[in-house]
Amino acid sequence: MGNAELDIEELQTFVEVADAGGVSPAALRLGVSKSIVSRRLFRLEAELGVQLLARTTRGAALTEAGATFRDYAARVCAEIDVAKETILPAGDLRGRLRVAVPLSFGQTYFAPILAEMARRHPQLQIHTCYSDRFVDLITEGYDCAIRVGYLQDSNLIARRVGPIYGKLVASPDYIKAHGSPETPEELVAHEALMQGTEAWQLTDGDKIITVRPQGRFKADNGTALVAAAAAGLGIGYLPDCLTHEYIASGALVPVMTRYPPPPAGAYVIRPPGQHPARKIRVLTELLIEYCEPAPHLAGAAPVS
Repeated sequence: MGNAELDIEELQTFVEVADAGGVSPAALRLGVSKSIVSRRLFRLEAELGVQLLARTTRGAALTEAGATFRDYAARVCAEIDVAKETILPAGDLRGRLRVAVPLSFGQTYFAPILAEMARRHPQLQIHTCYSDRFVDLITEGYDCAIRVGYLQDSNLIARRVGPIYGKLVASPDYIKAHGSPETPEELVAHEALMQGTEAWQLTDGDKIITVRPQGRFKADNGTALVAAAAAGLGIGYLPDCLTHEYIASGALVPVMTRYPPPPAGAYVIRPPGQHPARKIRVLTELLIEYCEPAPHLAGAAPVS
C-alpha cells in the first residue's frame, strides 16, 4: 500500500510539473518543497527507465516520451480521485480544492461561502486566489474558478450559480458638471470608467445595444472604479453589490435607467472533463444555495 501511494504521488507530481512548466511552480501548487518534487520525479524516471522532463534554466520541458506519458498519467490520477470519492462516506470531502475568485467583491461575498464549505468539510484543504486578472485554470493548475459577468466562448465548462445585476452610475458632481446621458449615443461622448477596452451592453426592451465608450481612467479592479465614480471622474458600468451603499448614501446615482444593462450571471468554471470532481459539485451547489436568493450579488465588468 505504501508503494502504491508513493507511485500515485509520483504520477501526480509529474503531471503538476508538466502542466506548471517547472519544479518551483509545481511545488507551490502541491504545497511541498522543491526537493520533494525533485525526488519524486527522479524516482519515477528511474522506475520507468526513461527521461520524462528536460531541465532548463527556465524550468522543465516535456521530452517526447514525457508528452506521451503525461496524458496517461493524468487519466490515472483522475480515475484514482474518482475512486477515492466513491468510497468516502456520503458528504465527506478530502484532498485539496484550488479556486480562483474575483478580487473586486470575492472577499466580501464569496469568501464566507468558501469558509462555510471548509467548516462543513474539515478534511478538505481549500486554497483560494483572489485576483481580478484572467486566470488560466489549466496552465496554473486550478480546479475551478468563480467568474462573473458575461462569459465569452471557450473550451471551459460553466455552471451558472446566481444572477448578476448592475447599473450605470455617476456622482452628482459629475452630472452637475457634464450632464446625464439619456441615450446610448450620448453616452459615447462622456468619460467612461473602464477595466480596459471592453464594450458595454445595454437593453432597449428586448433589443441589446452594444456601446464602446471611451475614458481616461482605467483600473482592473471594480472597487477602484467605484471610488473613481464617487470622485466624479466619470460614468461607471458597475455591479449592484459594489454600488448599492453609495447609491443609498447619495454618493452615486443611477444614470440612463431607460437602458439598463442586461442581467448576467455568476458562474463556476472548470476545465473540460467527463465528470466534475465531487468537491466542485459541492462548491457549485453551495454557491447556488447562497447566491440565488441574493440578487444584489452582481458581477463587475464582463469577464475575459
